[in-house]
Amino acid sequence: MIASIVLAAGFARRMGRQKLLLELRGKSVVRWSVETVLPHVGDVVVVTGQDDDGVRAALEGLPVRFAVNHRPQAGQGSSIAVGMAALKPWTSAVLIALGDQPRLPDGVIGALVHAREHSGKAIAVPLYRGVQGTPVLFAAEVFGELGALDGDAGAKSVVQARPERVARVPIDAPMPLDVDTPEDYARLHVQ
Repeated sequence: MIASIVLAAGFARRMGRQKLLLELRGKSVVRWSVETVLPHVGDVVVVTGQDDDGVRAALEGLPVRFAVNHRPQAGQGSSIAVGMAALKPWTSAVLIALGDQPRLPDGVIGALVHAREHSGKAIAVPLYRGVQGTPVLFAAEVFGELGALDGDAGAKSVVQARPERVARVPIDAPMPLDVDTPEDYARLHVQ
């Protein structure tokens, strides 16, 4: 089974308020992000932090599970480790996605799954017109590395550790916008 960890524990310091709960065309940013992932995976774990109640309310009614990072200040790596600990034992691959990336281009997740299955490589990353981005798909053979993460680097160190095990998937679309600043949020409304 392929699962997904959706990272939703950040502090939104550059936004100045909880960006995941901002509304975008009638739904919260985090709900857009999770609904994009849901059709492609068998299990979704949303990792929350200090805004656990708000994120849970924003995702009410969706078939997701929650894991709380009690140390979100330790960085994205700590949230990935919390999500990894919550995966079901029969999980064969995990898609790590961002809760603040609501406009993922169609076909990206399917292309990552296809590339991982057909390349035999442990990791599949999207290249948006040549620029590496997210989400990233990891096979079970790297779960130990993901579970040991801590700090702000996130899973990038796992991807970079051994380039020969990475399938790079060309995506003919610009890098999807993360909602990190008020300007990013404003740009989403004109896309």
